[in-house]
Amino acid sequence: MPKKLIKKYMPDPEKLKQQKSLQFLGDRLHEPNLWHLNRRSVSLAFAIGLFAAWIPTPGQMAIAAVAAFYFRANLPISVALVWITNPLTMPPMFYFAYIVGLQSLGQSLPDDDFEFSLESILSSLGEIGGPFLFGCLILGIISSIIGYFGIRLFWRYHVNSQWNRRKKR
Repeated sequence: MPKKLIKKYMPDPEKLKQQKSLQFLGDRLHEPNLWHLNRRSVSLAFAIGLFAAWIPTPGQMAIAAVAAFYFRANLPISVALVWITNPLTMPPMFYFAYIVGLQSLGQSLPDDDFEFSLESILSSLGEIGGPFLFGCLILGIISSIIGYFGIRLFWRYHVNSQWNRRKKR
C-alpha cells in the first residue's frame, strides 16, 4: 500500500487532538486505528466511505465520520471517500441507483413524456423515492463489500510482492 503517499495528504493527528472544537470527542479521538494505516482500519474505511457515498443526504461526511469512530476505521479515508459523490458524479450515480432500484423491485421505467424540471420531479417524488432509495441501499452494500474485500486483497498482494522482492535481494 502506498503509505507514504497517503500519509503525505493526511492531517496530523496531534494537531487535530489539540483542536478545542474537537475536545467533545474525548479519548475516542486518540484511538490509534482512526489515524493509522493498517489493513483493518483502511479496509473498514473503504467500506464505510463507499457506503456513505450512496446515502443521498447532505450529511454524508458526518455519517462517515461517526461510523469511522464507531467501527474504529481510518477517519480521513472514510470521510474522503464520500467525495466520490460530488456535484459532477452525483446525477449519473443516483440515476443508476434509481434504475437498479426499479429493476430490483420489478418495476419499469416511467413514460418517455417525463419533463426534466423541478416541478415534475417534485410531483413524482413519491413514485421515484422508493426505487431510488432501494437502489442506493443495494449499491451502497455492494460497493462497500467490494471496497472492503478489494482493499484487503490488494493490501495482501502488495505485502506479498514486497516480501518476494526482499527475498530476491
